[in-house]
Amino acid sequence: MSAVSIYAEASPNPESMKFVLNSNLLVDGVSVDYPNLEAAANSPLAQELFGFDYVGRVFIAQNFVTVTKSQPELAWTQLIPELRQFLKSYVEAGGPIFLVDPAAEQKAAQAATAGDPTQQDGQIAQKVIDLLDNYVRPAVEQDGGNITFKSYHEGIVTVNLQGSCSGCPSATVTLKSGIENLLKRMVPEVQSVVAEGITV
Repeated sequence: MSAVSIYAEASPNPESMKFVLNSNLLVDGVSVDYPNLEAAANSPLAQELFGFDYVGRVFIAQNFVTVTKSQPELAWTQLIPELRQFLKSYVEAGGPIFLVDPAAEQKAAQAATAGDPTQQDGQIAQKVIDLLDNYVRPAVEQDGGNITFKSYHEGIVTVNLQGSCSGCPSATVTLKSGIENLLKRMVPEVQSVVAEGITV
């Protein structure tokens, strides 16, 4: 395994820090969000991170891990060196990131929740998914999080915010002023956007 370099990057959420690696953990477009240890059963890496008593949430994407701390009184300056060293050692040693490929897992979950929308709803949903993937997700990933499409029903788009976005003070503003405006402009049928996963 070649040397792994990792740098820490602040996110808009003061409680979340993004650790960017020079190697891939997941294929592009797939990410996983673990709000607690129980949810992280599929990721030995996330389970190990939850072993640090100040880690409250773990989000893993293509080439970064976002850690959200559960103890606001702790300064990132104390925590970054320890987390960076742990991630570097773990990845260089070839530690398992996942037990089951999350890409396959997510496809199965999406198929299960898609249900049987009307053909028109299905076309609108596809337009919304394309816009989120092409315009919104890259920007959200820059901030250490992710946005995924959940459903479209009668003008309402439901999305899921993950990673640093889930507890970010500015997430609601971004959702309403940025994402909702974009979708309404590009897909006239969309009336509003609501999010799951915001824990403020």
